[in-house]
Amino acid sequence: MKISLGSWAFAFGPYADNPVPFERTARRLAEAGYDGIEICGFPPHVTLDAYPSAASRAGLKRFLEGLKLGVSGYAADLTAANPVVKGNERKYLDLFDRNLELCAEVGIPTIRVDSIAAPDAVPADDYESAFGRLAGIWNSAASRAAEAGIRLVWEFEPGFVFNKPSEVVALHERVAHANFQVMFDVCHAYMCAVVGARQRGAAETLPGGVSEFLEKLNGRIGAIHLIDSDGTLHHDETSTHRPFGEGFIDFGALTPQLLAVPGIDWWCVDLCFWAGSWELVDSSLAFVRGLLPLTVA
Repeated sequence: MKISLGSWAFAFGPYADNPVPFERTARRLAEAGYDGIEICGFPPHVTLDAYPSAASRAGLKRFLEGLKLGVSGYAADLTAANPVVKGNERKYLDLFDRNLELCAEVGIPTIRVDSIAAPDAVPADDYESAFGRLAGIWNSAASRAAEAGIRLVWEFEPGFVFNKPSEVVALHERVAHANFQVMFDVCHAYMCAVVGARQRGAAETLPGGVSEFLEKLNGRIGAIHLIDSDGTLHHDETSTHRPFGEGFIDFGALTPQLLAVPGIDWWCVDLCFWAGSWELVDSSLAFVRGLLPLTVA
């Protein structure tokens, strides 16, 4: 299993006022011994504006190859075209195509999406229609990504609409495309399946927690993110990504199940919104590496 770290950890939240440049982030991960990096497509990292041409993207690819860093995925900035809003399909897919082109030129195997809209942003009388619109748009996006040889993965989380375990399964089924899969962030899975955070109507949790959620998504997972959870929300919005060993997730028990997920080459460490993430780069890698022998007979 190859291990990467998401570069957004040093661009968002506590780092927003003084973000660590992408190049410095990549060098830090290479020096620490990571196999790769998961690229933040939001400012000030690898955006369409920062890398607008094939030449600039070829330069980025050479830079990462020089560091011997692979790329596990790309978190595209699609916020300018909320896919849940009626009438945004063409705008969303045009923006998606531009991000897909960047992925293809840099050699990025996976592109990440989310539903963008907050859980309470969709009117009750439009909820089912919005669900269908989103599924249709992502079916089209998955087809486009498939043509480019790039996997499309959806990251569910408390901060965005359609975050109940049953909704995650149902939306995957509704999209109904072989190239559309789910990103399983264990921290988000805890908040959705154990806490039932920010869910519309009655909270929906699972008796078996993260493990049961993982089982329900059998055959649907295309990417895995790892970090701990203390059962709280960051600024009442999305999951608090607590450093390893400081939360409630039993990684020892969960690791064999995660390793059994087919078609996964990368585990990505996700330190999003955590102050002091820069100082946790080395210890996070050591923690994840320490999990792997637990599955060896």
